[in-house]
Amino acid sequence: MSDTQAFDVIIVGSGAAGGMAAHELAAAGLRVLMLEAGRDYDPGTETPMFNTQEAAPLRAAVTSDKKLGFYDATVGGGWAIPDEPYVRPDGTQADGTLPDSDRSFGWWRPRMLGGRTNHWGRVALRFGPYDFKPKTRDGLGFDWPIEYDDLAPWYDKAERLIGVTGLPHGIENAPDSPPGVQLPPPPPRAHEAVLTRAFEHLGMKVAAIRAAVLTRPLNGRAACLYATPCTSGCSSRSNFQSTTVLIPPARATGNLTVVCNAMVSRVDVDATGRATGVTYNDRETGSELSVTGRVVVLAAGTCSSVRILLNSRSDVFPNGIGNSRGLVGKYLMDSVEFSRSSQIPMLEKLPVLNDDGMFTPHIYVPWWLLQEQAEGQLGFPRGYHIEPRGGRRMPTTGVGGLVDSGSATYGDDLRAEVRRKFGTSITLIGEGEMIPNEDSFCELHATAKDKWGIPVLQFHWKWGDSEVQQAMHMQETFNKVFTLLGGAPDSSEFKMSPGGGAIHEVGGARMGTSPQDSVLDSYNRCWDVKNLFVMDGAAFASSPDKNPTLTILALAARSSARILELMKGGGL
Repeated sequence: MSDTQAFDVIIVGSGAAGGMAAHELAAAGLRVLMLEAGRDYDPGTETPMFNTQEAAPLRAAVTSDKKLGFYDATVGGGWAIPDEPYVRPDGTQADGTLPDSDRSFGWWRPRMLGGRTNHWGRVALRFGPYDFKPKTRDGLGFDWPIEYDDLAPWYDKAERLIGVTGLPHGIENAPDSPPGVQLPPPPPRAHEAVLTRAFEHLGMKVAAIRAAVLTRPLNGRAACLYATPCTSGCSSRSNFQSTTVLIPPARATGNLTVVCNAMVSRVDVDATGRATGVTYNDRETGSELSVTGRVVVLAAGTCSSVRILLNSRSDVFPNGIGNSRGLVGKYLMDSVEFSRSSQIPMLEKLPVLNDDGMFTPHIYVPWWLLQEQAEGQLGFPRGYHIEPRGGRRMPTTGVGGLVDSGSATYGDDLRAEVRRKFGTSITLIGEGEMIPNEDSFCELHATAKDKWGIPVLQFHWKWGDSEVQQAMHMQETFNKVFTLLGGAPDSSEFKMSPGGGAIHEVGGARMGTSPQDSVLDSYNRCWDVKNLFVMDGAAFASSPDKNPTLTILALAARSSARILELMKGGGL
């Protein structure tokens, strides 16, 4: 590719936001260049679709180079990447492990085409009306400059395109999709039916999972075979990945050029402050190249996009693009993720069933205490949803933990003990809302640089008291469920996880109603640079308890439509 070739749009990143932008803009006839920091990746040939744990080294256990297990789809990434350091709140550089401190932060990065869409959990929840106006409800954090109704049509579009399961339940602040938009969900498995009775006994409403996994064929893609965890990738294209659902149609238009191993360092601007393109380093050769385009879209992932903005220093923007009021990098957020497990004796008596099903749970519990919270009964202002895990899935080396100390330790007795208890362990995971605070942010480090001489990020992190109280409520709730089912409450010491542990980081370049209090407008457009858009999670004004990917997709589709509208009207 010539370094002087001009494009209509340059997209930095190829995950949910970058893939959606490419899909929409290339289909509209624009010449699009996509720059991806990692290598090319093809799930059709690289996914270990039918491999089971015993076929992997160490039975697929977690290792230093495979932080989420041998078959995890992440390529070239993890909590640390060679040549691409970052600095933790304590001043140390990341060493590849998730820090064991609630005041620290771990930054998970993939280096592959499609980014995190290749290994995400596929839970695809819509934000609700309250989620867009949290400050209006309780005076904390920030409101979005849009409402649920503004994004609802784009949720519809995203769900129809990628395929999302679900049923209408009429649950407060958990919006239902219009008829015909969602796919039928799989039925609850045995352990989920047991859990449902306990949840409902405690006053919780249980909903069918909303997951980006096909239960029926869609647009030439096959229904899920339940053959492998979604985090391993999907060669049948049955779950949503940018590499199988968004990028191939964009390439088929002939309007999309994809360049991998392109580490973008900055957005280039002219003397008037208009973006002219981007500069990047070729990861393999180290050469620095610049490309030009009419519009630049940052979709590199929350913190990577923030880093590019901060590093885009010039005479016009001495503190980085969008940072004239010091807001870039501020108010970083993650999900409040907390889990507990218990062995449930009644599940020992169930007949052996095929519990494979979706990788996601088939049910979930939306936040059920909105009214009590509004009345000040809970002591914390934001809620969480519950995702249960369990059943007789393909076993891992963890089955050894089912055997009690002092029981049979070998031979037929040991096998019988494992078989009796396998599938009886339940894990409940809470995904909660974090309120943005001034102590959680990232900035360019004063001296540390990566292999290409680009300043790296230093993170600062602190959970607020609201998040701590919320996680303690999760622990109390989970133990009530376990006790009701005859299990033992989890007696593990209460401890908050480090920031970044949920891999749901958002914020840092939030959208708003004014350039005085935000970085972007309501269409993800940078206030300071009118032809620059930030479409990934950096644009989030809040971090509701719902997983962020579906909202990133919807926002990117909406923002792409805005680009087309402005181009047509001469606004760009």
